[in-house]
Amino acid sequence: MKNNKIVIYIGLLAAGILVGWVIFGGSSKKETDHNHEVVAETNQMWTCSMHPQIMQPEPGDCPICGMDLIPAETGSDGLLANQFKLTDNAMALANIQTSIIGKGNVEGSVLTLSGKIAENEKANAVQVSYVSGRIEQLYVSATGETVSKGQLLASIYSPELYAAQQELITAASIKNSQPELYQAVRNKLKLWKLSESQINHIETSGKVQENVSVYATVSGTVTEKLVAQGDYVKQGEPLLKIANLNSVWANFDVYENQIDLLKKGQQVIVTAKAYPNKEFTGTVDFINPVLNTQTRTVTLRVVLDNKDLKFKPGMFVTANIEGGLKKNEDVLTIPASAVLWTGKRSVVYLKTQPNQPVFEMQEVVLGNKIGDTYEVVDGVFVGNEIVTHGTFTVDAAAQLQGKKSMMNKEGNKTMTGHQEHSGDHASNTDSKQVNIHERMEVSGDFQAQLSLVFNDYIALKDALVKEDSKRVVTASNNFLSHLSEIDMELLKGEAHKQWMALENDLRTSAVSISKASSIPSQRDFFKQLSAKLTKALEVFGINETAYLQFCPMADNNQGAYWLSKEKKVINPYFGEAMLTCGEVKQVID
Repeated sequence: MKNNKIVIYIGLLAAGILVGWVIFGGSSKKETDHNHEVVAETNQMWTCSMHPQIMQPEPGDCPICGMDLIPAETGSDGLLANQFKLTDNAMALANIQTSIIGKGNVEGSVLTLSGKIAENEKANAVQVSYVSGRIEQLYVSATGETVSKGQLLASIYSPELYAAQQELITAASIKNSQPELYQAVRNKLKLWKLSESQINHIETSGKVQENVSVYATVSGTVTEKLVAQGDYVKQGEPLLKIANLNSVWANFDVYENQIDLLKKGQQVIVTAKAYPNKEFTGTVDFINPVLNTQTRTVTLRVVLDNKDLKFKPGMFVTANIEGGLKKNEDVLTIPASAVLWTGKRSVVYLKTQPNQPVFEMQEVVLGNKIGDTYEVVDGVFVGNEIVTHGTFTVDAAAQLQGKKSMMNKEGNKTMTGHQEHSGDHASNTDSKQVNIHERMEVSGDFQAQLSLVFNDYIALKDALVKEDSKRVVTASNNFLSHLSEIDMELLKGEAHKQWMALENDLRTSAVSISKASSIPSQRDFFKQLSAKLTKALEVFGINETAYLQFCPMADNNQGAYWLSKEKKVINPYFGEAMLTCGEVKQVID
């Protein structure tokens, strides 16, 4: 009986242990599983599809653009070192588009060159003084005046000529006995450009003329006044430069890879911004055999008829040469919108997987620009799929994920917009930047004049923020006024060449803004103006700090830059709709 009780107690104890294990063991496992879920939820990060550098532990709004945050992806397994993946949401929001590279025949395509009108040196003349003396009267008061052959230009008092006239009067009295002496004196006066009638008048009147008149030997326009009234001049010293503008030269820059496409005698269609609806025909007259080692270009010259004086020296023109790209073989071409250019490198983004939004940066070597496309010499192949719309957005994603990008040549470095790096471009909101374009030494006077242009740009930007179209036009006109007042003579050599090219682009963009009738079109031209003014500030400086800011959603999600005098982002591309969308990409000191 006692043994039976012990067996019962042992059975009850075993049953209790089993029940306890079932209850508490199961709860423990369930609780453990539940904790894993909590941890997983706690580790979820949230990001912005347009600003992947934003990482927050909770959902909410993007502090940059105000968009709803989305769950961040946890990894990109299976991708190569410099490949990266975008979310479907980011692809849709940025409207990223791609296209397959194919070959295009450029037979008969038009080659476009940029150039400037210059005086026809063969038709120019320098009016000189044929005697030494003092300019008593100068009858040409300013440059730009038109003179005719035989027109009185100046009156000069010459002691030498005064003495020679007295010799003539004396020799005339003994010309019968000493005809050789008499003829020698007359010839001496002829060398000083006195006419037969003037010499005969002196001889018959017996009176010495105190002043000798200088007459124009050619017809044309006075382009430079080299003396002033009262100046002393020597025999043969230039007085005036006179240009015959009935014909002018159009000088164009031709790059090394274009030289073999051009030849003397080719027909050229010349257009000028001053006459947007007119075309002028000329032929290639000369191709400089010497290459400019600084610009890596040669000068191509076209002679243009200018009897109606439409072309002014210094005017910018464009040449379209039919059949200039006359290679017969097919060439590889890509849309210009696909190319990002750093000033040193040209890059595109390849879509490396046909069914997945996976991308990789690829450097390319470009050839001629053919309309809205570029010829590709090296870097991509037929069949490659490249980004053609939204390229800036894809590049920003590459930077932020530490992959190879336009500004991060080597990769392996995550860009957040808040650290300095040593690539082709610098992006730093807090410390001094390295400019993309090499800074040139220029005078403080030039920088002060450029600073006035920058102030007008800021006024233009602020007007776009307020979406005030009339103020935009006023600011752009002020911009043009101060731009025209910049003294290019303050620049020498390469600095002068760079400014001439930039000044033309700045003027073109500002004129387009002033003529645009709507805020959207004004913003389109403002993007172009910002790019050129940024380069001008980087190259020449203005002795103050400017902030280069960027919004990836501007210009239909292609992205756009603008300049500001302050770090605070005030977006001129959206106004009140997205006033703070953007970030500082570069500081220009």
